Amino acid sequence: MGSAAPGSRETPAPRAVPDRGWDSWVANYRNRAAGRGISANTLDAGFRHAGFLPEVIERDRNQTEFKRSLEDYLSIAASDERVSLGREMYARYGSTLAAIEQRYGVEGNVVAAFWGLESFFGTRRGNVPVVSALSTLAYEGRRAAFFESQLDGALRILQAGDVPADRMVGSWAGAMGHTQFIPTSYLQYAVDFTGDGRRDIWSDDPTDALASTANYVARTGWQRGLPWGMEVSLPPGFNAGLLGRGKGKSAAEWEALGVSRAGGGGLSGGSIIQPGGAGTPAFLLTQNFNVILRYNNAENYAIGVGHLADRIKGGGPVRADFGPDRTGLTKADRQDLQRRLTARGFDTGGSDGVIGPKSREAISAWQSRNGMAVTGEPSAALLASLR
Repeated sequence: MGSAAPGSRETPAPRAVPDRGWDSWVANYRNRAAGRGISANTLDAGFRHAGFLPEVIERDRNQTEFKRSLEDYLSIAASDERVSLGREMYARYGSTLAAIEQRYGVEGNVVAAFWGLESFFGTRRGNVPVVSALSTLAYEGRRAAFFESQLDGALRILQAGDVPADRMVGSWAGAMGHTQFIPTSYLQYAVDFTGDGRRDIWSDDPTDALASTANYVARTGWQRGLPWGMEVSLPPGFNAGLLGRGKGKSAAEWEALGVSRAGGGGLSGGSIIQPGGAGTPAFLLTQNFNVILRYNNAENYAIGVGHLADRIKGGGPVRADFGPDRTGLTKADRQDLQRRLTARGFDTGGSDGVIGPKSREAISAWQSRNGMAVTGEPSAALLASLR
């Protein structure tokens, strides 16, 4: 589905512009869609206010190749702000989540964690008209068959009466609602939990979206009562050849090898990974971790969902230290750097220890102001210049 939302504010919706090529593509598509059972009334309603969105193509072509470290990812996915809001929402919707858990067998804090990562608990659901976005991407052609199938799905949702065309908004790539369902997943897994006759994942009320996510997770194999995984401590001299997804052992076998649960408690069976390498946090993963990957097949995302679920229910941060990054700075160093730059009037957008675009801009501005080589990169020397 989607990915961790970087903050709790929507960006402005993209503007449609005239494009004769898109107009021609839509005319041809309407014929194809009609042949697949989509009614003329639905096509009229879906395309009445649709248009070509060049910003969507720009976003599709410029998806960042930068892969965040797990430490940075968790700093965002389980930030103080997200954990605090998650606990507030878990309490506010406690009875709803309990009823959803009762029906689908997926723990409420787990469902809430998907909600938190996909839309920052409903604050970033997306405001891009879905028919416009999907038709633009299908016309552009990089993944034409996929996006045309999603456009078919979006129109089938309109045809079923679940949402009017003007309310069918989502991300630039067509993911929708509180938990960012793509149209084909919606058609397969969305449910009407409120009983009002519509599977409404767009409403300010998140109930149908949360239940739909629980249904998706349940039907892809979630085992109630089994943790997603857990942080573990490895003994000195642990054989790194035993690490890796797919190299599972029973809890007793891991215990015999000296593995223990960080913070105490019993182990589960599963495989162990150590994404940051020796000396960094290690995680024992169960079958439920693989179910999270079915929602979004990125290892950091799945760890993020599991860890955020634990934090929402009162758990603490990751215990082991990730150590210095490639620049030689620890997270505490990077946070100190951000705080010192901000105090001098160079806004880093926060002090979470993640060196993103705003922090790089602030670093560059400081370097320029002080006659240093402008790299935008953090370093021990840069931090020393601020102290």
